[in-house]
Amino acid sequence: MDKSQPLFLPSLTGSFSKPAGDNPTVAMMEAAYRHHGLHYRYINMEVDADGLADAVRGAKAQGYVGFNCSLPHKAEVIRLLDGLGESARLIGAVNCAVKQGDGRWVGENTDGVGFLESLKELIDPAGLEIVILGAGGAARAIAVELALAGASKLYVVNRSVSRGQELAAHVAANTCAETVFFPWAGRFEVPASVTVVVNATSIGLAPDGDVLPEVNLETLRANMIIADVIPNPPQTAWLKEAAKRGCKTLDGLGMLTHQGAKNFHYWTGVVADKKVMRHVLAEIFGASQTVP
Repeated sequence: MDKSQPLFLPSLTGSFSKPAGDNPTVAMMEAAYRHHGLHYRYINMEVDADGLADAVRGAKAQGYVGFNCSLPHKAEVIRLLDGLGESARLIGAVNCAVKQGDGRWVGENTDGVGFLESLKELIDPAGLEIVILGAGGAARAIAVELALAGASKLYVVNRSVSRGQELAAHVAANTCAETVFFPWAGRFEVPASVTVVVNATSIGLAPDGDVLPEVNLETLRANMIIADVIPNPPQTAWLKEAAKRGCKTLDGLGMLTHQGAKNFHYWTGVVADKKVMRHVLAEIFGASQTVP
């Protein structure tokens, strides 16, 4: 147990989102705090959109050292903070608020870097052509981080033309990566030059785990890495179909684990044991507990 904190007064962290009931982050973070002997708590809170300002004021008043924000608060929370980290500024969204030593609150975004670190366990994205399915918050964070990591070309594939074009233009204007938009009409054909394909949509999320993104599966090849951001179920139909075709697959638990570890470090200054965090998630979702 961390002796620097009063016995009955832990450092507080938590999460604001709605819905919040299916968020497993609390179990992962609490397990990491226990493993590292830190006198911290993580409190999962359901907060309506019109209650976010009050929730943030409450966290500040109650001595929180940091908190996560998930849907629908990632953009709105920005106006309630004192500044942004570089990734959060480029992405335009915050999922991790951090209290600085001077009392200022800074917003960070660990969504994209969580995916990036998970991907790097299989391959370095530098110089690669990558397809990102979707243009929502997860896709935006992933696209920015992959571009900053040196991906040579990003294909943004989305049904909403305006949203997809905006994301592609934003990444191209702020990074060195060539970024192109493809309207998602019918089954998308993955270009032969692509190495990684990321499903950054909610397609396949439980209870619809058998639903597939509209992609021509015959254009997936054995030299590709097929990734999903969905943690539940960890083995989506998308990943199962890719595995049948000899592709390497990357499930959403990796992104969630690395994202949580980054948040943990921001709040505690301690490098988290990601195996402990992954183990807890694997127990919850019945997935493989192997961590590269």
